[in-house]
Amino acid sequence: MRAIVQSRYGSVDDLRVGEVPCPEPAEDEVLIKVRAASVHPDVWHVVTGRPAILRLMGAGVKRPKNRVPGTDLAGVVASIGRTVLRFRPGDEVFAETIRGVQWRNGGAFAEYAVAPEDGVCLKPRGVSFQEAAAVPTSGLIALSNLPRRRVRPGSRVLVNGAAGGVGAFAVQLAKAYGAEVTGVDHTRKLGLVESLGADRTIDYTREDFTRGGERWDLIYDVPGNYSFRQVRRALAPHGSYVLIGHDAFGAGGHTLLGSLPRMVGLMARATTTPALRDGLVVSPDKPRLMSMLAQFMEDGQLRVVVDRSFPLSHTPEALRYLASGQAVGRVVIIV
Repeated sequence: MRAIVQSRYGSVDDLRVGEVPCPEPAEDEVLIKVRAASVHPDVWHVVTGRPAILRLMGAGVKRPKNRVPGTDLAGVVASIGRTVLRFRPGDEVFAETIRGVQWRNGGAFAEYAVAPEDGVCLKPRGVSFQEAAAVPTSGLIALSNLPRRRVRPGSRVLVNGAAGGVGAFAVQLAKAYGAEVTGVDHTRKLGLVESLGADRTIDYTREDFTRGGERWDLIYDVPGNYSFRQVRRALAPHGSYVLIGHDAFGAGGHTLLGSLPRMVGLMARATTTPALRDGLVVSPDKPRLMSMLAQFMEDGQLRVVVDRSFPLSHTPEALRYLASGQAVGRVVIIV
């Protein structure tokens, strides 16, 4: 089958289209004929091998263990493993192909890919393959870090990085939970943020939300471009802070460790700082969360905006476009 092949860590321009064996599903896996796959920051990190710590988290120390990048896809079930019960050939699905941590290749940039049953969900009717392919990783991050219990109806929520993959979902989830939502992003992306339901937008090129004197009950910080000391100025007395920690494609984190030192530091402080306790990461129940994402899409409460689609052979160009920050919406690969 045709697939994007990565032989080493480095530039996205090193990726090539090649012929590789079609994968065989394990007993708990689903083989999917890929119709669309999405690019997101975690894919860029594994292709470039930055930060270096990710290579010790299952990606491969000297070179990628799995030569085919990509983790998020949508397509049609081709065959199933012996113990798979929830799917059958012909089902239209969306899926995250990896198990455990996300910093590894998952084989999605190919004509066929396998995914564990727990990471697969039926695609809602009325949602395109391109739209569904853009949901898994970003949706799981947004939903697992913003469960309904953290957002009281009528509470004030600020999403920093509101136009990105995770941020766009966080805006819509907070609105679905009944919050008053403020979205922070670049000037040219504020129209998208408004279209997703934000009650108010802040242009970070003109206004620093940490110095405006306003207070929010929850600050959901995707880029992490302010210190906790700065963000704390904008928190209500009993407010909560959740950091996702996007490091701006290597520009904002440590070369070797990325954002890990900051995340570990905040986790340590969470034992004595109430504002940080809701930001503690828990292991997600993937089947439940995938079903919730599908239901939100089915109900029209979660919408995906696709900025550009690229053919499989133009995957390097898609990754460059993603890293440039120009995209207003998601970037998708058509297979």
